[in-house]
Amino acid sequence: MGEFSEKATCGTVCLKYLLFTFNCCFWLAGLAVMAVGIWTLALKSDYISLLASGTYLATAYILVVAGVVVMVTGVLGCCATFKERRNLLRLYFILLLIIFLLEIIAGVLAYIYYQQLNTELKENLKDTMTKRYRQPGHEGVTSAVDRLQQEFHCCGSNNSQDWRDSEWIRSGQAGGRVVPDSCCKTVVPGCGQRDHASNIYKVEGGCITKLETFIQEHLRVIGAVGVGIACVQVFGMAFTCCLYKSLKLEH
Repeated sequence: MGEFSEKATCGTVCLKYLLFTFNCCFWLAGLAVMAVGIWTLALKSDYISLLASGTYLATAYILVVAGVVVMVTGVLGCCATFKERRNLLRLYFILLLIIFLLEIIAGVLAYIYYQQLNTELKENLKDTMTKRYRQPGHEGVTSAVDRLQQEFHCCGSNNSQDWRDSEWIRSGQAGGRVVPDSCCKTVVPGCGQRDHASNIYKVEGGCITKLETFIQEHLRVIGAVGVGIACVQVFGMAFTCCLYKSLKLEH
């Protein structure tokens, strides 16, 4: 009986240190997940207003929430491990399972939206740019379009001719411009009055392909982070179950 108890105690100590090591890595992973979500919301949010679907935004919010819960859960996991409280271990396992599901959902959403992105942009980007640019209440779209055209060296959704259908250009409020000034290679006030290839991004192509590539690359990051950390959590849940069982045997 004494030998069995000693082996059980030794096994418990090993599991405790394994779970503690996992918690340290898990806490850092939570910080990484939250950072990716915040990066998406803070630095890439301009382009979200150009998308018809809220899926891209939803994946970012899920990662932020999952990251916060991961960091809190890591602290709980350390307490549950060293205090050897089975009720805390049960709570810890449930939280791990919830985070696991959140990150899998984020990864799946990113994958689904990755497949749908091309169709969505083809159907909606031109209308968004031509009907909302410089219109009251759509300042976010205006800022996003200007940044998109300057950052990716493009003009219009498919090409610079798209701006002929712009409500802003047609209304006469454009001041003689045929394209927005953000289409110009060197931006100065009123430069959009001349649409020659030497002045604007005319031969470089439209923005739709470049925006699609940019978002798809970011979706790959979101999907990889979500699914990758979720897979690591499987080990954490396994360690938790083993430690719980070991403590149950000892008691």
